[in-house]
Amino acid sequence: MRLTALFPLLCTLTAFILALLCIFAGSKKGGYIEQADILTLNTSMLGRLTLNTSQTSSSFLNSLAEDITDSVNDVIDSVADELNIHDFYSAHLLNYCEGYYTPSPVSNSTSDPTKNITKCSERSSMFHFDPSAIIQDELKPGISLADLEWPDTIKDAVRAVEIASRAMFVMYCVGVAATGLALIGAFYGVVKGGRIAFLLNNFLAL
Repeated sequence: MRLTALFPLLCTLTAFILALLCIFAGSKKGGYIEQADILTLNTSMLGRLTLNTSQTSSSFLNSLAEDITDSVNDVIDSVADELNIHDFYSAHLLNYCEGYYTPSPVSNSTSDPTKNITKCSERSSMFHFDPSAIIQDELKPGISLADLEWPDTIKDAVRAVEIASRAMFVMYCVGVAATGLALIGAFYGVVKGGRIAFLLNNFLAL
């Protein structure tokens, strides 16, 4: 066993673990590095800022606008509850998570909003984050994104994020595979040693 080969072995092992952490980071409720999201869509103000009842025939929206008359925070919370949507949707490499801001979506003099994740979707390779479809499925019957004046610019931004996230996933997978091979070579160098192991390590390190 060559003790001098332990250092590159440990470095390679560390790189391998970090690459895996980057792929799976934030993709599980209560997991590790929940803040490591690619994109977070804040919808906590959606109902308050974009709710338009003058151009919709939805009686539910009309009655909702008439009933909400409390403070700003109460308005935001009430709209979110009535529409059945979450405060935020965070996209990760393998899935998305959703939840609410606590204690309130709006900052005040005593506290700032913090994320409280309530659910994460199933993991899948080459995951595509489509907030329009996700929120539409959560909205109560009779309400559409058009009633909330859902901006088209979000679709363009999500499309750009989709391309970038898939490219990141492929590159991370390639990196994990290459680092795994280098890890095998480094382990062989520790156990066997010799010129062949040295050349093999250098080749895999490239």
